[in-house]
Amino acid sequence: MNSKWLIALLTSAYALAQDPRQIMEEVQKRAQSKSQQYEGTLEVVDAKSKVSTKRWEYSRLGAFGNSKSVLRFTAPAEVKGVALLVHNHPDRSSDQWMWRPAIERDQRIALQDRSTRFFGTDFSYEDLEERDVNQFDFKLLGEETIDGKPCWKLESRPREKKVSQYTYSHLWIRKDNYVYTQIEAFNKAGLARRIKYTDIQNIQNIWTARTIEVFDATKKSRTTLKFEKLQYNVPLDDSGFTLQALRRSS
Repeated sequence: MNSKWLIALLTSAYALAQDPRQIMEEVQKRAQSKSQQYEGTLEVVDAKSKVSTKRWEYSRLGAFGNSKSVLRFTAPAEVKGVALLVHNHPDRSSDQWMWRPAIERDQRIALQDRSTRFFGTDFSYEDLEERDVNQFDFKLLGEETIDGKPCWKLESRPREKKVSQYTYSHLWIRKDNYVYTQIEAFNKAGLARRIKYTDIQNIQNIWTARTIEVFDATKKSRTTLKFEKLQYNVPLDDSGFTLQALRRSS
């Protein structure tokens, strides 16, 4: 093989690896699964260091950006049964509905309310959507090390059809396995949330963070979500991701 041709080929491959959209497409490709289930424990620490614990169950069905998910609290008693149904779309913001068993009523979450916190956690409703790569524009900002791992640092900005509370976000992607290690999301006032991904493990050939910490920069509070009984590609049915199913399962 001609050495000049080999060098040109390697240089071209390296250049492609530095393309921010291709990096994010690879992130999304490696995270693909037909379905997902887990049980989560959430520890919420407010600005005064008061700690509260919540638990929820989560199920997702469908391809990335065109999936459906249900999240349902199982504890404590005051939120047990409260559920969120999300229908993600590849070309626009998701549709979301919340079910409150105490009043036996479901509520559609308006786009202008997606920036509010979800039931006492530091996740906003928007944070519970999937980030489909085609809804954002990306720019490579450089390379940094997070928790001892070399990462690409990128900027993402929502496209016109993507309604978002965030004007832009900084993303840190590990070079060795293309997983998120950190996101900093900014609104017009500055830093809104910092999300850290740790305890990253290979589960059924998908590199997955088993712990996610969300820091609300405005309220100075944080929520740590730990995944338990996490499984991919479990048999699920569309019928479990409807408003009727949301009401039945409470």
